[in-house]
Parts: sequence; C-alpha cells; structure tokens
Amino acid sequence: MGMLDGKAALVTGGGRGIGRGVALALARAGARVVVNDLGASLAGEGGDARPAAQVVDEIVKAGGAAVPNFGSVADVAEAASMVEQVIRTYGRIDILVHVAGILRDRMVFNMTEAEWDAVIAVHLKGMFNAVRAASIAMRETCGGRIISMSSVSALGAPGQPNYAAAKAGILGLTWSTANALAKYGVTTNAILPSGATRMIDSTPRGREVFAETGKWPSELAAETERDPDNVAPLVVYLASDGAQHVNGQVFHSFGYGYTLVAQPQAVRRLEADRRLTPDELATLFPSTLGRGLKPPPGTLFGKTLHERPAGEWKELAHGMRFWQSPWEEP
Repeated sequence: MGMLDGKAALVTGGGRGIGRGVALALARAGARVVVNDLGASLAGEGGDARPAAQVVDEIVKAGGAAVPNFGSVADVAEAASMVEQVIRTYGRIDILVHVAGILRDRMVFNMTEAEWDAVIAVHLKGMFNAVRAASIAMRETCGGRIISMSSVSALGAPGQPNYAAAKAGILGLTWSTANALAKYGVTTNAILPSGATRMIDSTPRGREVFAETGKWPSELAAETERDPDNVAPLVVYLASDGAQHVNGQVFHSFGYGYTLVAQPQAVRRLEADRRLTPDELATLFPSTLGRGLKPPPGTLFGKTLHERPAGEWKELAHGMRFWQSPWEEP
C-alpha cells in the first residue's frame, strides 16, 4: 500500500529537474498526478509539450496514473484550469506542489523591469494563482497539502534580485496560507531545495564544469548528493496524512538530508519609556542592536552543518544521524 494511495495531485513545473522527480515520486507512492509544464526555456520563453508528456508516459508505463498539462502558472486562468483538470480527471485535489520557475539573472543595477516582472510572475504570482484555485477546493473538502519550492537565494543571492525576492515572497505566502487554511485541515509548507538542475547548468560554474568534463552538472548529479531527485522523499512525506501536524514550516533539502529552518525570531531589543531621539540611538545602537551584526547568510546556508562539533550529532541508525542546534529554544 502506497503512502499516497487514492490522492490526487498537481505538480507545476513537473516536466524537468526537481519537479520531474517529485511527480514520479508522488506517483510511485500511489498518487494520481497532473503533470504541468509549459516546456519553456530557462528564461520563460517558448513552449514544448515533450517534458510533461514524457514524465506522464514514464508514470503510466510504471503502472501509475497521470495526465499532462501545458499551461502557464503565471496566467491566473490557466492556473485555475490546471486545478480544474485535477478535479475533473480524478474527482478531487489533495496535493499541490508548486515547482515551476524561470531565471533571468542580473545584478540589481542592470536589471530591467521586464526581467523583474517575468520571474516574479512565474515563481510568486504563479504560486498565488495555483494556491488560490486549489485552496477553494481543499477548503470545501476540509483537507489538502500545499508544498512550494523557495530557495536559499531568498537569503541573499547577489546576482538574483528578482529570483531572491520571489523566493522570499513564497515564504511569506506560505506562512500566510498556513495560518489561513489550518482550520480547514489544509497544511502549507515550503522547501529550499538543492540539486544540480538545468538552472545550475546555466551558471558560470556550470559552464566551467562542462568545459572541464564534457558533461553538465545535471548529468553528473544522477545518484549523487547533487541529484535533484533527493528533494522528492520530503515532498511525498509532507503530502501524506502522516504529516497533518506539519504546517507553516520551511525545510532545506541538501544532499541526502533535510534541515528544519528556524522561524523568524527576535534576538535583541532596545526600548525606552518614551520616543528615542536620533542622537540617543546613535549613542546606544553600536553597543546594543548594532553589536556584531552578521551579513545575510546567502546561498551557502545550511551547507556546513557537518562541521559542527561531533557532540551535537546523534546516531539514529547505521548511516543516519541527527543534529539539533544547541541554541534552539525549547
């Protein structure tokens, strides 16, 4: 018996990379899947029906149930149509996984309005469009799972102001939706995924790897810690009934493990029994709020936890271990 037997799912951006792995994993767990993919270029241009169709064919050949969808999540009507297709085909929608995304990287001082708008439209507006439509149906059936892909780029990627802003916006939308839909039995969570996809191939480092090896990072990643399919097991669990208590959480998927990301928390406060003056702030700030300030974490977030002291790690079973921050509040 599969973990998701009888469930109906929509995966946006399910034709390639992380989305492809998620769609296949959901199907293996018993879910019936609508695989959405516009088949656009990394910049969001053009369209190609083959990526979504190929994933559907792979699922069906393995004995699963799947149909393709070639719409754009950036279009509110097309996003609603995807959700309607799940309900029309399978009778309900239980799971929405929003993976669809594009890149138009540029330093903020060089970025055009069109480059900004295009990325925001697919990642952030695309999530809103799909979530809005799915939430209406999930609210009526009093249950559902919404899982969206954010990114460590939200934590300060310097050459991706549009992508970083969209991925940070996904976190805000995740928390808002989690609070809004919890009373209807719907959970909403986000993942900061890692993996060598065609997005990594498009970077300067990706081109260097190809020049050195004759293969793209996405080709070299298969069955390694860099395989984008490593994200899928967490998605399957979060989509299951067993994760009904997991809501409004953010996870970092890196290598063969997953990290729970701390909720925003207050760490210092300066206050008085009246309004502070600018001069007073200038005097007090350096030794209070301004002491030892750290830069934004950036894209290296969570990738050095293996360097933490051995005493902070606990062996769970052979080849499996668990780390907990010594400064996490009880």
